[in-house]
Amino acid sequence: MTTSISLIGVPTDIGAGARGASMGPEALRVAGLAQVLSSHGLDVHDVGNLSGPGNPWEAPVQGYRHLPEVVAWNVALHEAVYTGLSRGHLPIVLGGDHCLGLGSISAVARHCREQRRKLRVLWLDAHADFNTATLTPSGNIHGMPVALLCGLGPAELTGIGGHTPAITPDVVRQIGIRSVDPGEKQLVHEHGLEVFDMRYIDEMGMRQTMERALAGLDDNTHLHVSFDVDFLDPEIAPGVGTTVPGGPTYREAQLCMEMIADTGRLASLDVMELNPALDVRNRTAELAVDLIESLFGKSTLMRQQAPRG
Repeated sequence: MTTSISLIGVPTDIGAGARGASMGPEALRVAGLAQVLSSHGLDVHDVGNLSGPGNPWEAPVQGYRHLPEVVAWNVALHEAVYTGLSRGHLPIVLGGDHCLGLGSISAVARHCREQRRKLRVLWLDAHADFNTATLTPSGNIHGMPVALLCGLGPAELTGIGGHTPAITPDVVRQIGIRSVDPGEKQLVHEHGLEVFDMRYIDEMGMRQTMERALAGLDDNTHLHVSFDVDFLDPEIAPGVGTTVPGGPTYREAQLCMEMIADTGRLASLDVMELNPALDVRNRTAELAVDLIESLFGKSTLMRQQAPRG
């Protein structure tokens, strides 16, 4: 049966500290995402862009920047992702900044609860995104979505999807982390998030990292990948607002995506924080599309794989 894909554009930088991620969806389209996916026999439906409030670019209020606007965008995204899943589609969210992981993953979690399926979230990111209003002076909500999904924050955000918390920390595997605030690090430890940071990847290699991150998946597991483009080393992916040196190389990122594809379990995807205003000739968008293609079956593998078992 052909897999049906829903491309959902979310053109906002409402949760970010720099403008420009609102242009991310169009950059991914220009880089040929729909055509690349169609070439792999996938049935691609581009449902266009969601609409929501503009970015007022205001200071934080009680520790949160643009809270009403962030709520509005995430509620709209929640409904779009939930609708796509209900129709049997694999939703791909074209961000937008990573505060949108809240709307996307809360919808996936709701769907999993209703279908009695297990959930595994791979959070590919330079940042843990486990901040709270008391820990971050900026108030930028794109640094908070994992904490919000785990129930830490205002009810308007933690209750999207009708269940607080939307997820528990044990379903998350964070990969590529290399920039965490001191208070945030303590909170991550307190909540028991499983983090494969860049030191772990340097020491153990991407293969063992992914084997551990993917361990325990079965036929009843929904695998969601939340891919922040700043996961990648800025030498190969300059088009993000929060670059952190020392990220995965092109080959490490390809292996990561290919091993996810090998599971056959990918059921939803976010592509976040692509900022064309900071890119060079759409190079980062083209790299992102290349890596997404690997998630859906493009492989560098030439040799025969040994049978498993």
